[in-house]
Amino acid sequence: MQRKAYVPGVAALLAALLAGCTGGSEGGATADDSNPGQPGVATETVEPGKYRTLPEPCGVVGDKTLDALLPGIEEITDEEQREKAYAGEPTLAYDTDRKVGCRWKVESAEATDHLFVDFERVVSYDGAVSDDSEAERLFAQQVEAADLPEPVVSGSGSAASDSPSGSSSLSAGAGASTDAGPSGEPPTGAGGTPSSSASASSSTGASPDETPAEVQPRLLDDLGDEAFVDDEPGNSGPTATRRTVTVAFRTSNVMVTIEYAEQSATLGVVPDSEEMQDKARKLASQLADSLSG
Repeated sequence: MQRKAYVPGVAALLAALLAGCTGGSEGGATADDSNPGQPGVATETVEPGKYRTLPEPCGVVGDKTLDALLPGIEEITDEEQREKAYAGEPTLAYDTDRKVGCRWKVESAEATDHLFVDFERVVSYDGAVSDDSEAERLFAQQVEAADLPEPVVSGSGSAASDSPSGSSSLSAGAGASTDAGPSGEPPTGAGGTPSSSASASSSTGASPDETPAEVQPRLLDDLGDEAFVDDEPGNSGPTATRRTVTVAFRTSNVMVTIEYAEQSATLGVVPDSEEMQDKARKLASQLADSLSG
C-alpha cells in the first residue's frame, strides 16, 4: 500500500493549534492592567498626591511678615539693600516641582535674625504606596530625628496648649505674595516700635529643664495633617545668645519646614522662646493656608 506523503506545513499548523489550546491553562489569561513582572496579577492603583507643584518660596512670605520676623529689615537705609533683604535668596534646586527653599538674613543693633523656609513635594515610586503615605513615613522620620521630649503636663493637670496666641491666613493661592503680617500688624514694644526677641532675660530657656511647658518642643495638633515645633538654644551658660525655633508640618504629600534663628547682640541674653515660637507658628499657619488655597 502506498503511504500518504508527509506534509511538514500541516504538522506545524497542528502543533500551533495544540499549543494555543493548552497555553496559559494554569494561570489563565493575563489582564490588560496586570503587573508585567507578575503575569495574571492586576496592578494595585493608589491615589496620587494632592499637590503636583510647589509655591515660589521667596514670594510666599509677605513684606509685613518679614518685618515681624526680621525687625532689622526696616532699619536698612539703603533702598536697594532693603529690597534685596526682602527678596531673600533661593536655595539651589535641581527640580523646583519637588523641592524649593528660601533664606533671609538681617542684622540689627539688637540681634541678627535668620529665616529659612523649605517646601518638599513627596512622590512615591512604589505603585502600591500612595504619595501621602510616603510623605507620612518621611515626616515620621523627621519627628524621630527631632527627638522631642515627652509631653509635659501643666499644674492644672492638662497638657500645654498647642494653639498659637493668634492666627492669620493668606488670601492668595500657593506661590502668591502677601503683605499680611502674622497677626495683622508687626508686634510692637514700648513707643510703638517693633520689639526684639532678644529682650527676654537669659532665664527663659537657658536650660531646657527650666523652659515652661507651653513652649517645650512638642507635637502640634492645629497645623496641617501633622506638625511639631522644636526649640533649642544654640549654646548655654552665661554667654548664651542664640536660639533656633523649627516648625515643621505636613499637608498631604507636601512637607514644609521653617527654621527661625536669632543671635542676640547682648551677651548672656537668650532670645525669648514664646515670642519666637509664636512668630514661626503664625508663619507656618499662613503657609498651610496658602497651600490649601
